[in-house]
Amino acid sequence: MPDDVKALAIPALRHRVLLSPAAQIDGRQIEAIVTDMVDATEAPR
Repeated sequence: MPDDVKALAIPALRHRVLLSPAAQIDGRQIEAIVTDMVDATEAPR
């Protein structure tokens, strides 16, 4: 279910995302990036 995927996205993907030095300097957070990616992805029908 799409809501289940959203709930598990951060715990499942947090360790897979590496911030670039520029993103680190900008104060970007991995959790926010994963959330943005999930929100931008349309659920299949």
